[in-house]
Amino acid sequence: MSYRYSEIDGVIAYIHEHIYDPLPLSSLAKYAGYSPYHFTRIFKERIGLSPLYYVSALRLQKAKDLLLRTRLSVRDIGLEIGQQSLGTFTSRFTERIGVTPAQFRNSTLLADRHLHSLQQLDSWREALFPLASPYGKVEGTVQATEPFQGVILIGLFARPIPEGIPLYGTVLSALGSFCFTGVKPGTYYMMATSVSWGTQSVDVLLPHSTLRTRSREPIVVKPFSAVPYQEVMLYPPRLDDPPILISLPLLMNRFLSRMAQRQTSM
Repeated sequence: MSYRYSEIDGVIAYIHEHIYDPLPLSSLAKYAGYSPYHFTRIFKERIGLSPLYYVSALRLQKAKDLLLRTRLSVRDIGLEIGQQSLGTFTSRFTERIGVTPAQFRNSTLLADRHLHSLQQLDSWREALFPLASPYGKVEGTVQATEPFQGVILIGLFARPIPEGIPLYGTVLSALGSFCFTGVKPGTYYMMATSVSWGTQSVDVLLPHSTLRTRSREPIVVKPFSAVPYQEVMLYPPRLDDPPILISLPLLMNRFLSRMAQRQTSM
């Protein structure tokens, strides 16, 4: 599949190769052969994020890798990705991943436990949060380019990147229909990924190869207006996809907690 500004692919590859080096906007624009202003405009049009925001997201993804694959201290990992302040690194990581660096490093057992709990669920009927209200509804279907057996984590985010906690989100047991109710007026971006049964905990925490999708155009919810039906297709990772920063076990835990609350209220 081709998109406009295919030259951005070369810039993304360059960013990946030099992620631990200084990457000021001027050097990225020079590499692409554009002025900083024009480069920023076409990069954002192609990727959905500004160049420097994309770089910061990729560095946080590298931090996740280092937390799980090395014994470097949290402070040293922050320095590796260019964060001189431990406090700044910790706060940014927590805001965009959803857990602290220490919690992320120690969450491998939780990832296994939550995936096993999802596999053992008897019923997947859930009232998506928030509950029915006068606000809007976003519904559609999820399909995939490749077969898999597992769960699908899908949500609406404020930015075109899966980071932080989705404003609306759930877990699906199979391909097919989904529906978010009570969606407040605003602009959202839909993101989704799949996790197959039996996936190793490190691959749940570092979902580099999972099927995924992202809406390239924003979903606009207006008062008393219908939202177009969403047809979502999961596909293998592409070069221009933003990294999946959010902690997937955190989303699984939130879903399981809601399911437990529903069972106790019945």
